[in-house]
Amino acid sequence: MAISKDKKSTLVADLTELLSSAKATVYARYQGLTVAELQELRKAAREAGVKIKVVKNRLVRVAMNEIAVYKDTDTTGLTGQLLYAVSDSDEVMPAKVLATFAKDHEALALAGGFSDLGAALSEDEVKALASMPSKNEMIAQVVATLLSPINDVVSATANSLSGIISGLENK
Repeated sequence: MAISKDKKSTLVADLTELLSSAKATVYARYQGLTVAELQELRKAAREAGVKIKVVKNRLVRVAMNEIAVYKDTDTTGLTGQLLYAVSDSDEVMPAKVLATFAKDHEALALAGGFSDLGAALSEDEVKALASMPSKNEMIAQVVATLLSPINDVVSATANSLSGIISGLENK
């Protein structure tokens, strides 16, 4: 069934708004996934703060042409049945969500993506992005690295004090 022109205009407006605020957009081929599997993917994505959209590639191209950052972006990879994962808060999460889901569901295959700067990302770049730690994991790693010297000083002081106390107890 054909979509009316008004409905298409609404979809393009929604996509334009979504893509203009996106930190990253990743697309994947989903041919062969069942409706239940797509619902499972949407649930996992929602929990990670990622939006999943299944729309015609032509409408995505039209929306991208309306955003200055994406005007010159290569969209030749937008062919076939694609779903789009978009996050406005984390650059890694769309790739991570799709890659994690693809491990258990062979019908889902990462195909590419777009950065918030308008650069087209290849399949290999998206897979590399998916293997990176998420924003929160990176923050935790930095904090742990910064606290490491403090923890070492506290441990050394505690060990010295316990040595002095046990020495005094022995006398």
